Amino acid sequence: MYMRDIEPLCKTDNLHLLGQGLLFKQATVYVDDPAGASGVTGNITFTKTDSGVTVSGTVSGLKEGKHGFHIHALGDLSGGCTSTGGHFNPTNLTHGSPDDKNRHIGDLGNIVADASGVAKIEISDTLIDLEGENSIIGRGVVVHEGEDDLGKGGYEDSLTTGHAGGRLACGVVGILA
Repeated sequence: MYMRDIEPLCKTDNLHLLGQGLLFKQATVYVDDPAGASGVTGNITFTKTDSGVTVSGTVSGLKEGKHGFHIHALGDLSGGCTSTGGHFNPTNLTHGSPDDKNRHIGDLGNIVADASGVAKIEISDTLIDLEGENSIIGRGVVVHEGEDDLGKGGYEDSLTTGHAGGRLACGVVGILA
């Protein structure tokens, strides 16, 4: 099959064929606790913009306060949220805040749950992508039990995990067609 045969099939509002690669404009993830213990669920959308990727959505069932929110390296849920591996970190840097120059690609900081346990997410990020080496397609998204200290807490795991605690909910990022 030739590119000229495939190209007409791939023209939608969310997908364009460029050379031999695909450019995705939107991706989504549904997060929950595969074991069903936490009751945390949510829907999150990733939208490619001229300035990066916008992350938007809602997560419910949380305790009021801040919760670490990360892209993890693996899209493997076979062992629950623990099988998503560590934070997505192709640049091999230490953990940091979304505003830090040196950070894991997957470090998206914290989401904040209100008194009813709902976190409304609206994040703009310039490092994650929906294509190329920083692509999050097929990777895990994890909502953590505690606050991410953004690598500045001084704990033994601050520079690797942000000392964000257990994994409450997770899912795998998929493309929107």
